[in-house]
Amino acid sequence: MNEGDLVKCTYKTGTYLGEIFNLRPDSKTAVVKILAVVKHPLQGDLHNPGKTDVPLFHERRALSYTEKANIPLSHIKPYSGTIPPYPESLAEAVSEYEEKLKKDDSAFSAASYKTLAQIKESYTFQS
Repeated sequence: MNEGDLVKCTYKTGTYLGEIFNLRPDSKTAVVKILAVVKHPLQGDLHNPGKTDVPLFHERRALSYTEKANIPLSHIKPYSGTIPPYPESLAEAVSEYEEKLKKDDSAFSAASYKTLAQIKESYTFQS
């Protein structure tokens, strides 16, 4: 991998398409400039999966367009496809996550859906 290469990467619980901005082989990381969202980050306490009775039910927003994230090289794979416009990719990732949560009638999914709905209000889905 080199600076400027397109990649698919995971950051926390989200998956993104981006461009290597700064390769740091000594620290086994790379700074990736985010260009699109593939999978929206999960909501809730990841240390207590499926539980809603936790001190803090985490709200996780997707990384923003051109936001730079320091990502372990082990979480980065080369990408050769087309990168969709960020707003469209974010809208699709949110929609897919909403559909997944609607299919599960657990209290955890309901709480995750509510948190996602709050985040969604702040997103801009237009370029």
